[in-house]
Amino acid sequence: MLLPGGTITFLFTDIEGSTKLWELFPAEMPVALARHDALMRAAIAQQDGYIFKTMGDSFCGAFATASQAALAALAAQQAVHEESWNLPAPVWVRMALHTGTAEVRDNDYFGQPLNRLARLLSIGHGGQILLSLAAQELARDALPPEVTLRELGTHRLKDLARPETVYQLCHPALTTDFPPLRSLDNPALPNNLPEQVTSFIGREKETREVRSLLQKVRLLTLVGSGGCGKTRLSLQVAADLLEEYPDGVWFVELAALTDPLLIPQAVARVIGVREEVGKTLTQTVTDHLKTRRVLLILDNCEHLLNACASLATTLLQNCPPVTMLASSREGMGIAGEQTYRIPSLSLPEAGMTATPTPESLTQYEAVRLFIDRAVSVQSTFAVTNANAPAVAQLCVHLDGIPLAIELAAARVRSLSVEEINSRLDNRFRLLTGGSRTALPRQQTLRALIDWSYDLLIPVEKRFLSCLSVFIGGWTLAAAEQVCSNADNTDEPEIEDWEVLDLLSSLADKSLVVAEPQPEGNTRYRLLETVREYARDRLAETEGQEAIRGRHQAFFLALTEEASPQLRGPDQGMWLHRLEQEHDNIRRALDWDNGASDEDADRMKLTHLRLAGAMTRFWYVRGYVTEGRKRLEGALAGVETISPSERTAVATVTARAKALRSTGVLAHSQGDYQAARPLYEQSLTLFRELDNKHGIADALGTLAWASYSQGDYASARPLAEESLGLFRELGRQQQVASSLNNVGLIARCQGDYPAARRCHEESLIIARELGDKHGISLALLNLGWVAKEEGDWETARIVQEESLEIARELGDKRGIALLLIHLGGIAYFQRDFETARSLIEESLALSQEFGDKQGIADALSNLGIIAHSAGDSDRAKTLQTEGLSLYRELGDKGGTAYSLEAFAAMAMAAEVQSGRAARLWGAAEQLREVIGAPLPPSERADYEQKVSEARATLGVEPFAESWAEGRTLTMEQAIEFATGG
Repeated sequence: MLLPGGTITFLFTDIEGSTKLWELFPAEMPVALARHDALMRAAIAQQDGYIFKTMGDSFCGAFATASQAALAALAAQQAVHEESWNLPAPVWVRMALHTGTAEVRDNDYFGQPLNRLARLLSIGHGGQILLSLAAQELARDALPPEVTLRELGTHRLKDLARPETVYQLCHPALTTDFPPLRSLDNPALPNNLPEQVTSFIGREKETREVRSLLQKVRLLTLVGSGGCGKTRLSLQVAADLLEEYPDGVWFVELAALTDPLLIPQAVARVIGVREEVGKTLTQTVTDHLKTRRVLLILDNCEHLLNACASLATTLLQNCPPVTMLASSREGMGIAGEQTYRIPSLSLPEAGMTATPTPESLTQYEAVRLFIDRAVSVQSTFAVTNANAPAVAQLCVHLDGIPLAIELAAARVRSLSVEEINSRLDNRFRLLTGGSRTALPRQQTLRALIDWSYDLLIPVEKRFLSCLSVFIGGWTLAAAEQVCSNADNTDEPEIEDWEVLDLLSSLADKSLVVAEPQPEGNTRYRLLETVREYARDRLAETEGQEAIRGRHQAFFLALTEEASPQLRGPDQGMWLHRLEQEHDNIRRALDWDNGASDEDADRMKLTHLRLAGAMTRFWYVRGYVTEGRKRLEGALAGVETISPSERTAVATVTARAKALRSTGVLAHSQGDYQAARPLYEQSLTLFRELDNKHGIADALGTLAWASYSQGDYASARPLAEESLGLFRELGRQQQVASSLNNVGLIARCQGDYPAARRCHEESLIIARELGDKHGISLALLNLGWVAKEEGDWETARIVQEESLEIARELGDKRGIALLLIHLGGIAYFQRDFETARSLIEESLALSQEFGDKQGIADALSNLGIIAHSAGDSDRAKTLQTEGLSLYRELGDKGGTAYSLEAFAAMAMAAEVQSGRAARLWGAAEQLREVIGAPLPPSERADYEQKVSEARATLGVEPFAESWAEGRTLTMEQAIEFATGG
């Protein structure tokens, strides 16, 4: 059945004391529970209710009307009451109803009405049916006369939000007399928990974990950055645990105190203790609590940490029944304490590629909080398809910090979400105007961080400011290099040996986030809000240019160390390392201190070296557009340096490498016209330098350029010359790469034995070197040879192995190419659905990093699949798009392949056999020109289609049409194919 929508009445039920029943009657309970479930399902179904969730013995039902929900609860309660249970003890079920609107996702409901209902259910007793005011108002006039709704008064629920007027459903067949409700107002549950004007959003995992820890330790300190929700979480956990502390749950707010001597007084006032003659107040408090089972909440301890630690130690030593839950930006560091770090709210992924939808965003706590608070100030606010991306970005930019999100949500009174998001660069001006009842430091974002910053000692302040130079995190080694400055008299001194202690101290104070990595090391980062604050502080200090200079120098050294390793046995680790540091490297590339001409020249050379060292990473990980732009900018910069610097050997070498690198990235985008002259310039410079390694490299790239445009006759000698030079130099890694190039060209020429020999030797070398990328590439190419020879199973096995390695390395280009190949294998094995899925994934990847060749190949193959599936219109559209790209690229081999696909489509139309013959003739002529015969694996299908067309059209007309096709130029053939 369909889920009820709009305004819904929800019914929650659960068995009271079920845990104890299972402990006492483990053999009987399975039968009893099965019977209970049957009764619940029958009663809910009878009133057209929808059961959207069951958890243990709990049922969650949704109804279109409140009266249906009430009658279902009544029927269920009567059935439970009348049932002859197979247990020595009775079964009591408590039930509650609440009405509201909720988010629907994956056949489930989410939102505040359900949280509110869970709290309402928790205050009831077994056999009782409770209704909220909203449910009562909608149900009261639609119930049978024998059903009445008795008001039980206004009660504070354990969500600490506004009080709720609670009603009990009464019927002659049901018990009507129950003990007082277990609400916060119950005298049997003493507490001073303050009412909260806003709802509690998310934190289900943290709530469970904190409750569990409080069963094991007597002092638990919630630590986290300012505004992360420590106080709110501690209050919520305390409300949930009221029944476990018969002598009370007591909340002690310390934020307003400035004198540590006032802490015992604050505790005494809350628990109702007065000073006694001859005793200190601490002794009086201790004596009072010695025999009392209480939960004491010490909130906001960080500015009085030593005094709080002293009191907590006294209570731990002298008051065994007392449990303490503290909140602070830093732990107390005393025996018996356990800390629990409060994370940010769950967030959408930063830079998520898929456009978020309103439905997909509701799974994130930060988004749910923003929506809830925005609606509270602007009732018409809603997340739409239009503003969903801005909502996601806003929550990410604010690090999922609850206070920051609440301050941002308050701005929807006067700004759209898009406008708020666009102004977050000035977040400290924008995010002001919090609740007037909040503490002053919680009314603006700047005041929130000022509070933490002012508690730091001077060296910690300097160090925090320095850390703002990093983007996306850093390692201990990076911080030691960048932030220690004992050799620089212009800055306050920080020794490198101090860095670890300073990092640990700031992490303890919740200003630095320490994140252990799977590989065993630790990365550190600042929340973006803290980083921007620290960056502003850095701008006010001396020495920021020196700090940025050390930052750039560190990442130049890192990239130049990484570059040769990206082809070795540790390439996976280095690719991962550069991915982690990519934002820092971008910052290093962007920095220009604008100093003297000599410094400016040095900076431009640094940019060139940085960009050159990053090329392999950009190529493998698909950052092709960015990398090409960076390299082009660096090359342009070097053109303006002094003549003496520009002609220095080191500069010329760096330019030659960068020209070659820029060509590689342009080539990988399908911009062959730009790539070839870059390769040629690189070769010229390397010849001037007599740099044989560079010459061999440049020759190999020129061979690749000729291969890509179908000029195999020119490509093979260039590739073989490059291979010979690398063999002379003994550069095994480059020998393996060159063998792959020669093998690719040989395969296209139909020289399969030579191709296989090249790829097998390349694979052997790559395995010896531990070069995973080289192994993946050789396996891909061996599979390609096997596929064209018709050995589909071998092709599949080796290319699946290749794909596994490519995925491990994050080699997006390799993944895209392999997906096309595996899709082609699936197609020839008649698994069209798998083929389509694999090639569509390949297309998406190629589009992501702008690989026109990959896009063209994917479109053409998808067109063939669409034709086989009988979708001729889509097939023609896809083939036309693919052929257009082949034309743009000047790819003769791809063009021939596409013309043959157009011929097959024309052949299928029967009346167009002559058209098919012309297209086949044009493709044949093109293959002969470039020396690329049809692969053996495709010949049988090809010859069958040609034979059928010849039989349909007649031998002579067919031959005439074929001959006409052979006279067409490539441009004419493309126009003919796409015009009919």
